[in-house]
This record gives sequence, structure tokens and C-alpha cells, in this order.
Amino acid sequence: MNVKKLMMSTVLGAMLFSTALISANNTNPIVPGEEGDSKSTIVGVAAANENFTTLVAAVKAADLVETLSSEGPFTVFAPTNDAFAKLPDGTVETLLKAENKGTLTSILTYHVVAGKFNASDVLGAIKENNGSFKITTVNGETLTASLKDGKVMLKDSKGNWSTIILTDVEASNGVIHAIDTVVMP
Repeated sequence: MNVKKLMMSTVLGAMLFSTALISANNTNPIVPGEEGDSKSTIVGVAAANENFTTLVAAVKAADLVETLSSEGPFTVFAPTNDAFAKLPDGTVETLLKAENKGTLTSILTYHVVAGKFNASDVLGAIKENNGSFKITTVNGETLTASLKDGKVMLKDSKGNWSTIILTDVEASNGVIHAIDTVVMP
């Protein structure tokens, strides 16, 4: 039960940040598929949005489409195309090569949490844990969620930061929170 509470607290922090950002922007660039539509899964929602073409290509290269289209539920901290563009030149192209599938899979599963955690859950977890919350990802590594200037920030295992820029994009098998930087295990 302590592990579940800890995981929920970490996710809540990230969601709080996203909620603050959505309130500020009041726009949602992600358009989920129709109810019952195959595009309503996490992969379908991402594939339907031009802001996630790099992420979708990476999910396909890592053979994670079926997994992320399964029942779940999952919470995905989804890097936008702009987030991938921040990586050093040639990184994305290198990761998409078949011989780097293991590394790519590790990076992508570092962005996925088992269970569905909306922004309000993340914010609550951050508050309940004195301002920061550790989130265990599907690849077994942790992200730390905290608030900075009213935004939910994710700190990766390398000490780099990502900001949640959009929260609570519903999918039939979970929820997506868009982030502005690729987090690294």
C-alpha cells in the first residue's frame, strides 16, 4: 500500500503542473478519437495529433504499439515533437534504428506509469509528500514530481527537468500528460 501511495503521489505532482498550464493556456492540442473508436487508445490519441509524430514513430520502432493499446490503464508523460527536437542532433534517428530498440524501449517505458493518474491525483500526492513525490515508471526507474512556479515539474534520474504542459488527455486505456522535454532513465 505504501508503494501504491508513493506512485500515486508522484503522478499527482506532474498532473498538478499540467493543470496549471492548461488553465493558463486554455487550449488542448490533442484531440482524442470518438468513443469506441480504435483511435481512443493512448496510441490512437497520440497518432491523431501532429504534436506527437516523433513519439508515435518511436513507439512503433520499439514495438510498443500493442502494449500501449492494451487495456491498461496507463499514465503516459508524452514528449511532444518539440521535446524530441531538444535532444542532440542525430539522437532520434539513432534511437529509431533496429539495433537500438532496447535503449529506445527503456527510454519510452520511462515515460509510462501503470495506472491512471489525473492531474488532481498528482497534485495531491505532491502536497501530501511535502512538495515532491517519487513516481515509479514501467521500466522500474523513478521520476520525481514537484511544483515550481505553479507548474508540475518532473526530474529524471539524470537530474534533468521536464515541465508538464498539458494534462488529462483522456484515452480509453488511460491518460496522457504532455511534457516539454524527454526524460531519461
